[in-house]
Amino acid sequence: MRKPTRRDAGAAAGSVTRTKLKLEHAPMSDIIDALASGRVTATALAEGYLARIAAYDRDGPMLNSVRAFNPDAIKIAAKLDGTKPSARRPLAGVPILVKDNIATSDKQPTTAGSLALEGARARDDATVVKLLRDAGAVILGKANLTEFANILAIDMPSGYSSLGGQVKNPFVPALMDDRGIPVVQPGGSSSGSAVAVAAGLCAASIGTETSGSLLYPASQNGLVTVKPTVGLISRTGILPISHSQDTAGPMTRTVRDAAMLLNVLAAADPLDPVTKRQRRPADYTADLAQDAMKGARIGVPSDPADPLNDRYYGKLPPKWTKVMADVVKVLEDLGAVIVRANMPTAGWTGGPGTSMSVLNRNPLSPHKGNVATPPIVFLYELKHGLNLYLKDWATNTGIKTMADIIAFNDAHAEKALRFGQDLFLAADISRGDLSEREYKSARAMDLLSAKTRGMDAYMNQHRLDAVLFPGSGGCVIAAKAGYPSVMVPAGFVSGVDGKDTPDYPLGVTFAGRAWSEHKLLRLAYAYEQATHIFKPPEL
Repeated sequence: MRKPTRRDAGAAAGSVTRTKLKLEHAPMSDIIDALASGRVTATALAEGYLARIAAYDRDGPMLNSVRAFNPDAIKIAAKLDGTKPSARRPLAGVPILVKDNIATSDKQPTTAGSLALEGARARDDATVVKLLRDAGAVILGKANLTEFANILAIDMPSGYSSLGGQVKNPFVPALMDDRGIPVVQPGGSSSGSAVAVAAGLCAASIGTETSGSLLYPASQNGLVTVKPTVGLISRTGILPISHSQDTAGPMTRTVRDAAMLLNVLAAADPLDPVTKRQRRPADYTADLAQDAMKGARIGVPSDPADPLNDRYYGKLPPKWTKVMADVVKVLEDLGAVIVRANMPTAGWTGGPGTSMSVLNRNPLSPHKGNVATPPIVFLYELKHGLNLYLKDWATNTGIKTMADIIAFNDAHAEKALRFGQDLFLAADISRGDLSEREYKSARAMDLLSAKTRGMDAYMNQHRLDAVLFPGSGGCVIAAKAGYPSVMVPAGFVSGVDGKDTPDYPLGVTFAGRAWSEHKLLRLAYAYEQATHIFKPPEL
């Protein structure tokens, strides 16, 4: 299939417009309804989205959120034109993008945005891709991302990859003239997945998170996402950072859409043993109700009487503070019990023995020459997991180890190492077999601080149903504990580093205990229905 051009846009978009289905506004549930009623075909949808990608991702503001097209997308869609969404195939004909660190065994490369893996194929579909295909989804293409999910270099801008280039925030697509770095970050590392949904380039997308890579881009683009409990969604076939924290998750425009995708993705996988512990309801869309907030105890980890320990709210910019005050007022009006109390100091993440000192040699970093302190767990698990992926999954490439990637990047430094590879170099020092005592100690300390002394202690003490965080501010503590978070749009802010900007979105996170996704979705749905914050960018 050739790549779409602007010449295709009028006719392709027109075939969808006649159904009065506006792709720049339509949530996935509306698209499914239109497919089920016969008001639109899978082919028309695929063509319409490809036309929007031509107009806005490859032309116009050039958002650069889609790294590559699936050359068989239209052919797959055409085969689904006679199949309507049903209980057995709930996504029949729905065009979806997947992040380019998720394996597909079709004609699309799986590259993690790395020049070293350009052209690399996968021996099989990742389990999440198999589930999407079984549900009838049309995999439209691969979304751009922060290279290797933002574990290659210190201070790499979100949404940049040496293979895919820079993703732009659709609300503020401007770049800094001197460095080509976004004025307002698109959020990372699932930046392309988020931007594509916000800009109406697909019905929904799949991203991944280790610590903030779903929540941050969802907040920056005004979307809903679910960062699931580790083990709810299979990690098989996903280029890893940290098996202790990695997970895939949906990016959508509405809470209901996210719940619908979770129904498809949350499935036990014999190839991923951690999914054996999985607990889930029969239907995540059940009991999504406007009164779900009534009586819920929501923790706001902020106590102005203890400002030194007010980690999550104490230093927010004034506009963020106003948005969060409005959020809390809505929750109170909906009948929630707001509990204001700081998170225990012992629950702060980054405790003793959990980080490694790495010299920042990034030539474009404002902190060049300083020491960064990335998590030990990430770096040690990265080498172990990436080497296994390259050995067991990667085909059509001579790259078989992390050391091979480092050597390739050194040999092609002008194109591959714009921001360096300090984190890869630090990770490659480890043995790669997770036998080191410092690794085992770091993982135990992560769980002790974030889970036992952090989320568990806080929620137990105050008998909470959920914890409310501004933006993606609570991503680290929930991710280290392996606990779920649900992001929903909260408002708009402006300004970055003291400079004025147009308005861009800010989300709010509901975080909770393991396997509490359904409860969190119900709370997020009640808030969403009371506010209806989402609006697409003005492209």
